[in-house]
Amino acid sequence: MTTVRLPLFPLNSVLFPGLVLPLNVFEERYRALMRDLLKTPEEEPRRFAVVAIRDGHEVAPSSPGMPDPTAAPERGPAAGFGDDPARAFHGVGCVADAATIRERADGTFEVLATGTSRARLVSVEASGAFLTAELEELPEEQGDEAGALAEGVLRAFRQYQKRLAGARERSLATGADLPDEPSVVSYLVAAAMMLDTPAKQRLLQAPDTASRLRDELELLRAETAILRSLPSLPAAELTRGPTSLN
Repeated sequence: MTTVRLPLFPLNSVLFPGLVLPLNVFEERYRALMRDLLKTPEEEPRRFAVVAIRDGHEVAPSSPGMPDPTAAPERGPAAGFGDDPARAFHGVGCVADAATIRERADGTFEVLATGTSRARLVSVEASGAFLTAELEELPEEQGDEAGALAEGVLRAFRQYQKRLAGARERSLATGADLPDEPSVVSYLVAAAMMLDTPAKQRLLQAPDTASRLRDELELLRAETAILRSLPSLPAAELTRGPTSLN
């Protein structure tokens, strides 16, 4: 398999192909990453890799902390990720294309990127101003019965949406038609469900579309059953995640 080296952007969340990722970039290592991406001509993709953090912090500590209140904060591209950054990240991430990179007057950046393809983390390099990674891009295999599974997932997802809206005591306004291409369905549903990062990570690294859809069908049925018994459920917007601090 061929590999590619790209800038690495660790997050406390999972990015899926086809999904939009807004970023508010203020930390110096990620500002340096964005300045580097701006060197790429606008007509070419400005690619970087997003990986979910397994052990560490998205934003490095910026002040002395416990147990030593006099300790200097960590700095550098791997700050907050330990001596071996690769061990701090999940092994499969998503390549992203930064469609918009806007630098503000204070040197921070407003970025809008879109996930394009899955990639396996081969190695991480921390010798520059920001982390880079060698990645092996993963093909998306359909697997057996992906089409039929996608239809079942869409039906279950609509029920999940209705139950979620009812538990939150508000109406659900989703006028847009849902897609019917199996891999697109699998990624959209994975991103939209109220799951923790490990669960979303398992869906991202599923061996094929059919396997991901099977897992989603089980999750949707289980989550919908739970929602039936809840009078109310505080939750974020169904198809939106919070803007990352970085």
